[in-house]
Amino acid sequence: MTVAATRTTTAKLLSHPLNAWYVAGWDHEITARGILARTVAGRPLALYRTEDGRATALADACWHRLAPLSQGKLVGRDGIQCPYHGLVYNSAGRCMSMPAQETLNPSATVASYPVVERHRYVWVWLGDPTLADPALVPDMHQMDSPEWAGDGETIHAPCNYQLVLDNLMDLTHEEFVHSSSIGQEELSESEFETTHDGSTVTVTRWMRNIDAPPFWLKNMRDRFPGFEGKVDRWQIIHYTFPSTICIDVGVAAAGTGAPEGDRSQGVNGYVMNTITPETERSSHYFWAFMRNYRLESQLITTQLRDGVHGVFGEDEAMLQAQQAAIDANPDHEFYNLNIDAGGMWVRRLLERALEAEGRPAAAAAAADSARSVPAGA
Repeated sequence: MTVAATRTTTAKLLSHPLNAWYVAGWDHEITARGILARTVAGRPLALYRTEDGRATALADACWHRLAPLSQGKLVGRDGIQCPYHGLVYNSAGRCMSMPAQETLNPSATVASYPVVERHRYVWVWLGDPTLADPALVPDMHQMDSPEWAGDGETIHAPCNYQLVLDNLMDLTHEEFVHSSSIGQEELSESEFETTHDGSTVTVTRWMRNIDAPPFWLKNMRDRFPGFEGKVDRWQIIHYTFPSTICIDVGVAAAGTGAPEGDRSQGVNGYVMNTITPETERSSHYFWAFMRNYRLESQLITTQLRDGVHGVFGEDEAMLQAQQAAIDANPDHEFYNLNIDAGGMWVRRLLERALEAEGRPAAAAAAADSARSVPAGA
């Protein structure tokens, strides 16, 4: 594969679209017994459940003196009480009670945001509520399908969300960052294909007749005890606007038909990733590893979760260092190689969405002036 270097099509650090669904938390994090404070796309939220179990997202600032509602308490069927002067709001954000007076000021409201529960997550829409179509929630059906088993965690990533997306759209970094687990030189040597439409980008890579790296050799032996030999390995990266990336990964005994669609002699997993911008320099990174074999084994579920946790810890350290370098070199332009084609299309989709909202693409600095696309895109 030839290598071509071009300038980026957008700013190094992107702002976040608001007309989009972002994960605010795992479903089990948001309860009727307490209030979860979490900042999503620059908006502090107070998240809780009403008595009937409905997840609610309110702006985390009382109308009266902006005290954080998340420090208050839940009252009645669906109310939340300000910890400072006791004003009570319902789940629609309207004030229902003011201490020491019977007349309620009609302007006493806080923002209430559309919420959808799907795929073990609570999603929130911070933009125009009339556009909040639940059908736009990214497909992550493996998270709650009986045909898949697995678990995941949350990383508080100290970097702009775009850097996490860049990391996931180009997995050749595994050869260098994750050399002891999933990395191998064939990642950089293999060909790949990039396709895209108005809201998705897909990068497909096959590595045929190779040695399985340690992580995948263990998984093969979990299903096929004593497995030896070469494998065919695949990575199919599926991005969905604005910031969800589900990666179809696995290996199968070489020559048994996996590239043609028969994965029966292999092991298949999905790395589920959805990244929620917190601020321009931090992100909530929700992930899980799901598999479609040995579904009954909690041991394998725990081992896979812990193994991926270690891999992502290496990514987190690199992303933190990259963010620090970007901040220290604000005038340095990004350049791109062929391997960046998928990530560059993601950046284009995000930039178009920001333009449609009338918002600048750059999160913190002027956007790069060059407007070229990397070779292979």
